[in-house]
This record gives sequence, structure tokens and C-alpha cells, in this order.
Amino acid sequence: MPLTGRWRIVQMSGWDRDAIDLVEPGFIEFAGDGTGQFGFIAVRGWLDCRPAERDARTGVEFTWEGVDEGDQVSGRGWAALVDDAAVEGQLFFHMGDESSFRAEPFTRADELDRQ
Repeated sequence: MPLTGRWRIVQMSGWDRDAIDLVEPGFIEFAGDGTGQFGFIAVRGWLDCRPAERDARTGVEFTWEGVDEGDQVSGRGWAALVDDAAVEGQLFFHMGDESSFRAEPFTRADELDRQ
């Protein structure tokens, strides 16, 4: 799966960069086994992914469950490879917010911010 790996969330329509990176650098990660995870603000989610094409681009659709400041949350979303250097998608909270996002490969500086 070309999306496999950890991607740095650099933009969201629902929140600015300072909010995205509140607890740690915002990220979305896809594993080769159809699972994954994401984190931004005080939200952490675990993904159940299925391969899907979006506008003839390689991608995934997923459901997720997780926590937001200690409260259980869930939702759905999708992500698609824009080119080898970016992923774009949409994240939906069940009965709540939604946001588009753009993510790029983690850089060395991003990795240092995580420590």
C-alpha cells in the first residue's frame, strides 16, 4: 500500500497548525496490515482501513475509534495519495466535527519535535 507509513498533518480545514500540534506533532499513520492511527490536538484515533480509489488515486477509506481529552469518540474518513509527497483526506467525528487534511512525509525536524 503506497500510503503505508507515518505522515505529518500540515493542514486541516477545521483547526490551525498550533491547534493541530497542541500535544504532539499532528500525524496520520497507515500500516501494511490495514490498521493505522492518528493524533492531533488532544485526539488519538485507531484506524480500520480498506483500500479504495478516490478520483483515480490510490487511497483508503477507514473507520476509527479513539479518545478526545479522555472521552471516547469514533468516526470515519478517507485518505488518498496526491503524489509521492502528500496525502489528502477527510476526517469525520460521529455526530460532530469534520475536517479535511493534508499530510506530508515526516522530516527529521518533525521527528526531533516528537522527542
